[in-house]
Parts: sequence; structure tokens; C-alpha cells
Amino acid sequence: MKIFAFIASLLVSLSVCANDQPYKTFGDVRVYYSAFNSSFISPDVANAYNIVRGKDRGLVNIAVVPEGTGHGTAALVGGTASNLLAQQQTLEFTEIREGDAIYYLAPFRFSNEDPLSFTIHVRPANADSTNTFTFKRTFHWD
Repeated sequence: MKIFAFIASLLVSLSVCANDQPYKTFGDVRVYYSAFNSSFISPDVANAYNIVRGKDRGLVNIAVVPEGTGHGTAALVGGTASNLLAQQQTLEFTEIREGDAIYYLAPFRFSNEDPLSFTIHVRPANADSTNTFTFKRTFHWD
């Protein structure tokens, strides 16, 4: 539960600081998203979830929340991260389950002051279609 509380607070704080909503709405589903430096996660939590921490490493977090449920649901999640030179990384998401919470984490690498564009594909369980959205973040080495 430690990581879920941390990730939930990051979803709100990082996205709000970027002057946009911390989620995208697709019908009756909200997809919450954030991207942050892996060093924000404590070494103990990183070890527990096999997360590699480093000054040039980040994580994308995705939670798919159906309206009225208050907790995440299973989904197929994929995507890419691209820098200004159009160098692209495929995001490999891992599902994390903690109690009723379900969310997805994917590691990526970045250069200092690197603006990245993320393209995320989400298909909630039992859905007929995949939804795609994009967002941008700039990353700095700690």
C-alpha cells in the first residue's frame, strides 16, 4: 500500500503543476496518468517492485478508473516515449495490484532537461476499443 499512496499523490500533484488535468476521460472511464523521476520512489519500495532507480530513469503511471468505482480496473496498457530527435522508447507496463487498487507502471530513460512526448494506449477490460492520448513532460536529473 505504500507505493499506491505515493503514486496517487503524484498523479494529482505532478499533473496539476503542469497546468492540466491529471486524467483523460473516455466515456465512463477516467485514465489517470503521471510521469516522474524514479528517484522519487524510496529504495525499499523500488526493491519491492523491481524498479530501477537512477538520475536518468523515470516511470509512467497509469490507472484506469470506471466512473463510480473509486478504484482501478484491469486494462491493456501500452505506449511510447519520444524525445525531440524522434528517438522512441517502447513503454513496457507492469500491472501492480494492491488490495482494490490496480495501476500500471512503465520505466523509461531520459537525458537531462529532456522534453518527452508520451503516447499512451488504454483498453479497459471488457471494452471494445482502445483509447489513445498524449502528454508531454520535461525531465531533469536530480
